[in-house]
Amino acid sequence: MKLKWLSIVEKLDYAFQPIIHSHSGKIFAVEALIRNVEEIPNLEQIHDLFDMAYKEDFLYQLDLLLRDKAIEKFSQIDIENLQLFYNLDNRIIYTKSYSKGNTKKILNKYGLDKNIICYELSEKGTLAEQDALIKMIQTYKNSDFCIAIDDFGVGVSGLKLLYFSQANIIKIDRFFIDNIDKDSKKRLFCTSIINMAHTMGMKVVAEGVETLNEFYTCKNIGADFMQGYFIQKPTLNVNKLKNVYKEIIKYSINEKRAEDTTPIEQEFIQGIVPLNINSSLHSLFLYFKNYSHNHFVPIIDDYDNFMGVIYEVDIKKISYSQYGLSLAQNKSYNSKISKYVKQSISVESSWGIDKALEIFNHDPNSSGIFITKANKYAGFIDLRALLQLSHKRNLEIAENQNPLTRLPGNKQIELFIYKSLKSRDKITSHILYFDFDNFKPFNDYYGFRQGDRAILLFSELLQKKYPNDSFVAHIGGDDFFIGIQKSTIEKVYAITNEALCEFKESVKNLYKEDDKQNGYIKGKDRFGEERVFKLLSCSCAIIEISSNSRKSNFDHTLNIMKKYSKNLDKPICASF
Repeated sequence: MKLKWLSIVEKLDYAFQPIIHSHSGKIFAVEALIRNVEEIPNLEQIHDLFDMAYKEDFLYQLDLLLRDKAIEKFSQIDIENLQLFYNLDNRIIYTKSYSKGNTKKILNKYGLDKNIICYELSEKGTLAEQDALIKMIQTYKNSDFCIAIDDFGVGVSGLKLLYFSQANIIKIDRFFIDNIDKDSKKRLFCTSIINMAHTMGMKVVAEGVETLNEFYTCKNIGADFMQGYFIQKPTLNVNKLKNVYKEIIKYSINEKRAEDTTPIEQEFIQGIVPLNINSSLHSLFLYFKNYSHNHFVPIIDDYDNFMGVIYEVDIKKISYSQYGLSLAQNKSYNSKISKYVKQSISVESSWGIDKALEIFNHDPNSSGIFITKANKYAGFIDLRALLQLSHKRNLEIAENQNPLTRLPGNKQIELFIYKSLKSRDKITSHILYFDFDNFKPFNDYYGFRQGDRAILLFSELLQKKYPNDSFVAHIGGDDFFIGIQKSTIEKVYAITNEALCEFKESVKNLYKEDDKQNGYIKGKDRFGEERVFKLLSCSCAIIEISSNSRKSNFDHTLNIMKKYSKNLDKPICASF
């Protein structure tokens, strides 16, 4: 039987697809993907091969043959600090021939360290396979292997698996990435999953990224790594893999010019000395002796990748025991510090202050967060520094907010317009300019407090009426702004017309009964002449920004629209 399977494996080959850092474009890992299955008779797809091996009770032996083949080809890649993502069939844990220690033997054969391999375990399958998955995760985690959950989001266990698995990485299934830039439900789902994963100390791969807009969206919602045709298709030729994908850097730089992410300043980051995961138990004891003020130590691998943290309290039982130090100094006592490593919150420095604070707030019991740069350990921000960052950030936000409505101000409005004009070839945007009619005489007649009530009424109405992903802002006074992307002019017009009608009716409650019945008030105009003014209403100009728009015409179009929209009962629309 073995000869049959050796013949099959000989016909197969491995293609590698890169997994890159979202912000830097640097390659992080490659996934090994089996090719040439069609050359084997009676097999249509790769799953048929493993099903056949499972039925013949040769699944684990087949996996070892394929594992050797993948690792042998991986060893030919001339790129440092690279990981191999290798897919395992969950069912191998139940095969009679399963045994531990085989991966280490294969890695030693090719002179590779065990840190280079990350086992992908799929969430797809039946309930029985889910039980196998959980058992597989526990088995390989206990052997200190990196674990990634593949196809996350499409299995039957879902969030329960995320909670119990303690995996290192999750890979969000392609279903949720496809058209994520156009699907608000997918964005909401993926954002929630990424935030939960980060809070639990896991990294996230967006799998199946095929377009620039999908790349931007996944990057902006916090995916750590990207994989898909947009970066590179799987290749049989290892020489076609790149250390850095420069075109991704170009896209990131172009986007950063329009980003308002506030970076984490270096002065808040403590450079706590880390310890290598391969260090001895004795080295760990000495670390806490030499750095007596530290109650934990960051753990890194041979390439400075952040692995987790060891707390002094977790080793006190052995370190303070009668023979603890002697035992740790004994080279024959092969105790690894890896068993004391715990996952911990970490954020990429490129995510900025807001994301760091958001993730920290999910775990109020934490004493701080670790900072990484392209997954490499960069330092630690303690609770005191986080509070300082939070206070500083709140002041910055307050400076850019309208003090009455707490809505974003002109700086953010300019940024939205800039982004919309820049991306007009890919995304259609609509900007809405609102201006009250007859506000000055109302404010003069009833006083500024009642004027503020009218402004707050309109502010709350806009936030209630428009979709949650709309950008609602306050220019100042009685002027408001809304930015909407990925909608149609018909939908925007309908919502706006409804909002203007509702405001016109609601604001009547701010008038005295007599004035309300009359439908007007008397007051002086800007020239000091007494005249009649209708009750408050609001005008709106809607401008569509699309691939046909000419940037040079924007200011002219906006000024004309603002002029002609005054005192109209309905919004007016234009493109430029």
